[in-house]
Amino acid sequence: MDDQSLTEFIDSVCGESHLRVEADLGDGFVRLRSSEAERRQAAQDIRSSEDIVIELLRNARDAGARHIFLASQRYGDHRCLTIIDDGAGIPASQHERIFEPRVTSKLDTAHMDKWGMHGRGMALYSISVNAEEARVYNAAPEKGTSIVVQTDTTVLGEKTDQSTFPHFEKGAAGALAMRGPKNIVRTAAEFALEHRGECTVYEGTATEIAATLYAYGAATLSPALRAFQGDPDDIPLAKRLALAVDDGHLSQLAETMGLSLSPRSARRIMDGTLRPVPSLMERLEIEALPCAGAGRSKAKRPARADGRGLKLADDDLALIQSRVSEAFDDIAERYFLAGVGQPEISVGADAVRITIPIDKMH
Repeated sequence: MDDQSLTEFIDSVCGESHLRVEADLGDGFVRLRSSEAERRQAAQDIRSSEDIVIELLRNARDAGARHIFLASQRYGDHRCLTIIDDGAGIPASQHERIFEPRVTSKLDTAHMDKWGMHGRGMALYSISVNAEEARVYNAAPEKGTSIVVQTDTTVLGEKTDQSTFPHFEKGAAGALAMRGPKNIVRTAAEFALEHRGECTVYEGTATEIAATLYAYGAATLSPALRAFQGDPDDIPLAKRLALAVDDGHLSQLAETMGLSLSPRSARRIMDGTLRPVPSLMERLEIEALPCAGAGRSKAKRPARADGRGLKLADDDLALIQSRVSEAFDDIAERYFLAGVGQPEISVGADAVRITIPIDKMH
């Protein structure tokens, strides 16, 4: 479908006749004609962290990404979102321009999905005017893209419950429907389910995503390339962490992709004690689906309980262990301490107790 025919299709869907190409910016990007009123309206399209997440995921998909890695962290009233993909990348000349109003990929690469019409960059302007910071952190043609967005949650809100993983329930007609708070992980899970078979989505903290990227690179780069590496810029972003020769190098490579990684976390990734996270589709099959494929029953979630019936599922225990380890990483070296193994968690009648085995550094 050429630009004109797709524009006519957009007009018929949206009921608007003003979506026309104003300028060809090169490198596969165009600017659509828009009015000041439309630009003001675009600024209202982003109302929450969850809105940013779905637009970043759609942006990666529209770049042809097969693997998308979403890191989400909250620091007090501030949310940091980093999305890394293995798609077409963005040339340096477009790193800033792509955040301008109505700048998008050429119309013949646009997608119609359950959220509407979308092309690369189409919502980045809306994100940038609502965020404290939004920028292309690292990107190059055919090397993928890393975009970092920082927001003030007192200005741009989000769901209060960000810890609950979605689940599925059967309706009266027997159809499955996703349930749970529409938080960041559910937003990403809905996208992953909608685009299963097209792209694989991973979600976690910056440390968890760094561990996942390291494992992905190690599994997809040859041993010779990892051992006799050249310029990391020649390697796709999603595989680059596997080039690290030590923990310091891993932290440096992660920083170039918009992921902040403490030296201790980097050590734990390289020695294998921080494991990669499963994809969201894998998590949905294990944790959420009452039926995963024909004839397969939902995988049961083993739980630990006290006498009152308080339960912590194994995946929730693993999440607590991961978050505690990450928090401990930030302070351990100040006191010349090193964690030994994973934090131990016990559920009692009146408390959940966490024990962190430690050893003094020498």
